Parts: sequence; structure tokens; C-alpha cells
Amino acid sequence: MPKKIPAATAPVARVLPLLTVAHLDRGFDYLVAEDDSAAAQPGVKVRIRFNGKLQDAIVLERLGRSDFSGDLRFIDRVISPYVVYPPAIAQLIESLANRYGGTRPDIIRSAIPPRHARAEESDLDTPWESFGEVREPDLSGWEDYIFGRSFVDAVLAGTTSRAAWQLPPGDSWLGALAALATKVAVDGGGVLLVVPDQKTVDLLESHLREHLAAKQVAVLTNSLGPQARYRRYLSALTGQARIVLGTRSAAFAPVQNLRLAVVLDDGDDSLVDNKKPYVHAREVLTTRSAVEGCSLIIGGVARTAETQYLVESGWVHDLLPAESTLAGTVPRVVAVGPYGLSLGRDVSGGDPSSIAGSAFQAMRAALDRGEAVLVQSPRKGYIPVLACGNCHAAARCRHCNGPLGLPTSEGGRNEASAPTCRWCGRIALRFRCADCGGSRLRAIVLGSDRTAEELGKVFPSTRVVVSGGNRIVEELDDKPALVIATPGAEPRISGGAYGAVVLADTGALLNRQDLRATEEALATWGRAAALCRPADNGGAVIVVADPELEPVGFLTRWAFADAAAAELAARRQVGFPPAVHMAAVDGPDAGLDAFSSLVELPANAEILGPVPLGQADPLPGEYDAQRFGPPQRLLVRTPPGPRSELGRALRRANAQRSARKNDLPMRIQVDPIHVG
Repeated sequence: MPKKIPAATAPVARVLPLLTVAHLDRGFDYLVAEDDSAAAQPGVKVRIRFNGKLQDAIVLERLGRSDFSGDLRFIDRVISPYVVYPPAIAQLIESLANRYGGTRPDIIRSAIPPRHARAEESDLDTPWESFGEVREPDLSGWEDYIFGRSFVDAVLAGTTSRAAWQLPPGDSWLGALAALATKVAVDGGGVLLVVPDQKTVDLLESHLREHLAAKQVAVLTNSLGPQARYRRYLSALTGQARIVLGTRSAAFAPVQNLRLAVVLDDGDDSLVDNKKPYVHAREVLTTRSAVEGCSLIIGGVARTAETQYLVESGWVHDLLPAESTLAGTVPRVVAVGPYGLSLGRDVSGGDPSSIAGSAFQAMRAALDRGEAVLVQSPRKGYIPVLACGNCHAAARCRHCNGPLGLPTSEGGRNEASAPTCRWCGRIALRFRCADCGGSRLRAIVLGSDRTAEELGKVFPSTRVVVSGGNRIVEELDDKPALVIATPGAEPRISGGAYGAVVLADTGALLNRQDLRATEEALATWGRAAALCRPADNGGAVIVVADPELEPVGFLTRWAFADAAAAELAARRQVGFPPAVHMAAVDGPDAGLDAFSSLVELPANAEILGPVPLGQADPLPGEYDAQRFGPPQRLLVRTPPGPRSELGRALRRANAQRSARKNDLPMRIQVDPIHVG
């Protein structure tokens, strides 16, 4: 092998090894051979020998000399000449690492897809305009919103504008968004559209194709193969893709001349990366808006407290439908009380079903008009949770004390199997209540299969469709049917809408022991209600809940911005995000003690706990619990202020912990979407 000669200019490359070790999240100096000098530019991937092994790394900068006093190794080779880590993305990832107390390599693994050699052989030179003829977009749909046209004019003029966009019922917002994205791209700007699921990707892509050719929209989702994903990443990097549409990871797409970024349904859990440091796509795009100066839309039928916080701070402005728009699109929403849809809950079959008059009339009227009826059931399965039929105490397994339920029988038929423990799987043939000695069983919550079975008895001549779990129905024809669906699995009606929507078992969503229970319940109801026909066309939403409940009142008035303001006010009173910055640090008892001794928290930080960590949220790794103690959670809370102050402190402490070879499992989440 010929001897390598250092590059004539800037022979030193400072690189970032893509390792999982926190204290190695820093630059290391290597020599660049003259043969690699032209390709080894800042932002490209290289291979280096680190600690005796070949590792991937990213070139951060080229230097004339190194501060390291020892001998430098040469870079092994340049993996690819493409600058996959351009300056804007580098600044973004550094900001997010400080914000979330994480490391750059961890974020890079989610942000930049692995290299695929064949993808680099694709045509990346053809300009965007050459892929097809653009059909002139109609922007008049934005006139349905208060100051909507002014917002659009500001975006097209290149002014940084940010909006919290409340979507009205129906599909009109899809056409408006597709038209604006097309217009920005035609004017030479880049557009980034991030949505929570594949169903919304497909829906928005179909509307974009009314204006654009298929190759003019780059779709980035996790379902793509490695070649397609890397190829589309490169198309955005080279400027060939002006519009990028995708799920969570698409938020990092290196769109050139980014002028508009959009995230929809930011309260959806799927927008949070499930790998450390658990970055939220909304935070990626808000950071990009600040770093790159692009306009931003945070849209949804409902609104999160985080978005409301941005509105009240003045960083984002309201973009609400005009009253005339809502009057022509919103269905009639009626609360019928918690027993308005009383389906058979007695396992022995002695508890008949009953439906309140207004609910029955709305469902019957829709079916008679030839329209489908949607019933949203919060749980899948048959009867997921059972209780004593006498005292209503939770039915428990006598072997492990786990909850008893009735799973759907084999083959997915709507008929019950024997009561079964949801923990150990044992069948409880002879149940006896530990509190009262009763032997009868009763359902606490009905699953979608049981709901379908009971409603099928009430409307015996009607087609029944169940959507949820691993049996999701994406779309139905506009014909009469009873559709029983779990949240997020509601089929769309092709070319139409539901004649009636029934929100059943609302207490299962509202009464969860979770900080976001009310917010998520209202968003879940709102998305289902938005699939209903307008009130002028007979559309009715039946809420099976007490009409005096505040969230129900917000839904009946279609006042989602007011609901977000009330939620934020409540969070301020109890000191929870986004009114404060909060970090959840999970680890063994001994690990948390060691971490607490290292971290230098802001002066105004408040420490809560530690408290035992629930079984539903295990630590990411195994350890000797008898030696190091049970898993615990420590909460750190700081008042509103610089977003990265708390994250930086946690990042430094984690690096020190790593340098001391403390390998006990630990999880750090800053402003987690679920605190408990």
C-alpha cells in the first residue's frame, strides 16, 4: 500500500465519531491524505479507526493544524462525497442535543439515513421543474380563515410567519395546504410537511398530485426501503426535491431554501422519536424556523398546550376558521349523558342494551339517508377489563393478581371466550370476588368487538364494520353501515362523510391517570367528529358523557383554542410543561444518586422524587436490581427561560457519568409528552 501524504492545504480534519458513548460526543483530529482532500469536506461521512475499530464519522471542519500533541492517524477513507450534514442541519442537531440533554450521534442516527451506494447512482441532476407541468394552485381556500390571506401573502413574500392553524371539519384544509405548498415551490422555495401517520401522508400526497407530478413530491416515511429513503434524502439535499412530505424523521430533511415548514396533529405520540433523546418533530420544526427563518404552521383539529404556549408568548399567531366557515362545516354536537349508550355489560347476558332517544334517532336517521354511522370505541378487543357484577371491584386473577378480561375468540369472531388474565394468560373459570364473594362478572369498558356485537343486535339489518388493532379499514364507500373503530383507525368515507358519529365510553379516555388525558381525549373526539357531515346536512355527533364536563362543553361549542388556553392555565397552576421546563431521569436507585452528585442544575431548579418507576415503562437495559436498587424516576423542574439551560446541564452530567464508566441503564427525557 502506497504511503499516504497529508493534504497540501488544511491537512487536519476534525471529525465526530458516530458512537453511542456520551463523553465521546466531541471532535477528534485526523489527518487527510492528499488523495482524499477534495472529497473530505465538512459534512461528509468518513471511516476512521477509533479505539482499534473502524467507525463511521462526520467531518466537522478542516484545519491547518491540530492542538493534539501526539501523532495523528489518517482518515481511513471517505464514504461518500455528498455533504449529508450541511451547516443548517449541523446547527439544528447541536441545538436539539442541548435542548434534550442528548448527544449529536444519537440524533444523527434518526436524522440522516444510512448511505446506500446505488442510491447515489440515481439521477440527482434533473431540475424540479423538469419532472412535470405544474397546475396553477387556487389559494382562495385560505380566505375561509381569519387573516388567512394575509398569512399566505406573508409566506409567499418570504416573511417569517408562524401560525397555529385550527383545521375545520371536512377536507377543505387539505386542498388549501396543497395549494400553498405548490405555490411556494413554484416560486423557488422549499416546503417540508410532517404528519403523524401513513394515512395522512397518502391523503395529503393525493391532493398535492392535483397540482404536481408524482416525482415533484418526495415522500419520506419509515416504511421505505434503505435505498429509496437515502435517495430521497439526497434529492432534498441537492435541491431536486422542493416539497418533502413524510412522517417523524422527515422533519430533518435537508430541504434547500426552506420557506415553509408544517407539522400536523403535534399532540400525536408518533411524532416523538422512540429512541434517545426522544426528540419531538414539533421541536425540530420550531427550531428550524428559528435557525433557518422559515415560516411555520402547527395545525390540527385540536390544539396542544405547547402550541397554545407559543401563541400566548407571541411567537406564533392564531389562524382560526371564520365563523361563516365553521357554521357551514361543523356538525351538531349533543351530549346525552354517561348512560346514553348503555350496551350489555353483564357477561351472563342479563344486562340488555339501550340507546338514548336522541342518539338512536341520529343513528337511525343517518342510516335511513343511506349514510354510514361511526361509533368510536376507545378499546380494541371484546371486553378488555372486567369487574365484579355485584360490587363493581376490579376482577383480579387469583394466581398473579392481574386484571381479568374477555379476549376476542380465535378467528376474530365477535363472540366471547373465557375470562382470561391479561398478565399471566390463565383462564379464570370460577371467578370469586375477593371483596364481596360475588361470582358475576361485568364489563368496565367494552372493546370494539363487543360494541359491534351489541349494536348489531339493535340494528340487525345493517352492515357492521370493525376497524382497529391489526384489522384497520382505511376507506369505505358512501353507503349505510355501522362502523366501530378505535381512535386513529376510523375509516374515511370515499367521496362523502359520516351521517352521525357516536363517541362511546368517553370515561375510558377522560379518566386515565395521565397529565394529558383531557387534552388527548378532546383531540381524539375532535378528529372523529371532523369526519361527520355538517349540521346543515343532518350531521350529528353524539357524545356519551355528562354535558356538564368542561371538555364536553368545549367540544359542543367547537372551541378547541379555548380548551388549549384552559389546559395551559391548569398546567401553570400545578407547574407542569409547557408552563415550566421538566426533565424525567429514570434509573436504578444507585445510578440516580451518582447522577445527582454530578449534575450542576440551574440555580432555580426544583427536584421532585425519586419515586418508583412503573412496570409499564421499564428501563432501557438490564442490571442487578438487588445490588443497585429498584428503578426510580427523578423529576427536575425549572421555571420558563432559555430552552436549553436544563438540557445542557443534563448533557454535561451524562458525559461525565459516561467518562466514569458508569454503565447502569439510564433514560433522560426533557419535557416528555407523558409525565405520568
